[in-house]
Amino acid sequence: MTATSPDATTPHFDLIVFGATSFVGQILTRYLAETYGLNGELKWAIAGRSESKLQTVRGSLVPALGDDARHLPILLADASRDDQVRALCEQTRVIVSTVGPYALYGEPLVRACAESGTDYCDLTGEPQWIKRMLEKYETAAKASGARIVHCCGFDSVPSDMGVYFLQAEAQKRFGHHASQVHMRLKAGKGGISGGTIASMLELTKEVMANPALRKELANPYSLCPAGHGFSQRQNTMSGIEKDTDLLSYTAPFIMAAINTRIVHRTNALRNHAYGSHFCYNEAVLTGSGAKGWIGAALMTGGIGAFLLGAALKPSRWLLEKYVLPKPGEGPSPKQQQEGFFDIRFIGRSDDGQTLITCVKGKGDPGYGSTAKVLGQAASGLALDYYRDGKKCDREGGFWTPASMFDERFIRRLQEKADLSFEVLN
Repeated sequence: MTATSPDATTPHFDLIVFGATSFVGQILTRYLAETYGLNGELKWAIAGRSESKLQTVRGSLVPALGDDARHLPILLADASRDDQVRALCEQTRVIVSTVGPYALYGEPLVRACAESGTDYCDLTGEPQWIKRMLEKYETAAKASGARIVHCCGFDSVPSDMGVYFLQAEAQKRFGHHASQVHMRLKAGKGGISGGTIASMLELTKEVMANPALRKELANPYSLCPAGHGFSQRQNTMSGIEKDTDLLSYTAPFIMAAINTRIVHRTNALRNHAYGSHFCYNEAVLTGSGAKGWIGAALMTGGIGAFLLGAALKPSRWLLEKYVLPKPGEGPSPKQQQEGFFDIRFIGRSDDGQTLITCVKGKGDPGYGSTAKVLGQAASGLALDYYRDGKKCDREGGFWTPASMFDERFIRRLQEKADLSFEVLN
């Protein structure tokens, strides 16, 4: 079944997966099939530019859907064709995009959604691209009512919703927010896909071609709206440090570059709910003693070597050709299933009260778990934020996960995406 005639007045679908043939798109499609089936509460379809590849993806759903798999709607659209992505927008409440690197392929769909009023979410971790989308299309999204939610994967839902959860608990216990929150990746296991590598290399290329971008990327508040009023100096945790709360050495967390900016934007969009002098940073725990220090040194050196290699054209070419996974490649199904993450949050209030929480997830963080998290962001947007067929609770604009969503999303993540949110003390 291929949909070809959009109805601009009544959307056919609650949700369309755009880029269903990508590595994450295939995992997401399988997850939606296993979670919602075809004739349940969520009416959904898959979309992309290759009908034959989409049919292959649909065929892979037979174990989950049986013969019903052949009835999953397929829609054709090229990410570079404005008319085709606009036609997608006319057929659905929400579009979830897995077409990256977003800096290369994502803009036409964001523009179409912002202008048409169609809600949108993705799993980008590209701060420079998000900044451009904000500058170009936030006004249009506010006017049309489109809710645009970036970073709905491992970056940045565990961080953003983890801080949201801790702050809600701080309000219950202390009667006020925690002015300092430290996120620490305690443990994790997972692979990396060619799509993620391609996004990282694209960012590196942009930085090398545009020195002014380096200054923007050094600003922890670069994604906050104009007039945000934040000036608190932030610790970037860029070297080896010692965490005195958890008694461990730490190394830089590569996802902190996007996660910290999303958390600060959430604070701004929620009217300084965490305070105007809120401090937030992220790092990886490597253990105590000499072993912990060596682990932190090796991890810090490895990140530095990768970034240096990606910055230099000859070594970047060698990495792309011979070392790094290609787009479409990634962790095996076994690796996706066996992966996990365990993240700790340490919150401290101005009067010295401390709270420790954790967010845990089953499945490879970047892919097995990300697909489930992204699926619940998209389905939650389509089902929880409409009432009697009309949008409710949030106006149009560019949101973060923790400014768009609330406790309903946390419940979804716990009940349907194998995440847990817990208070440890």
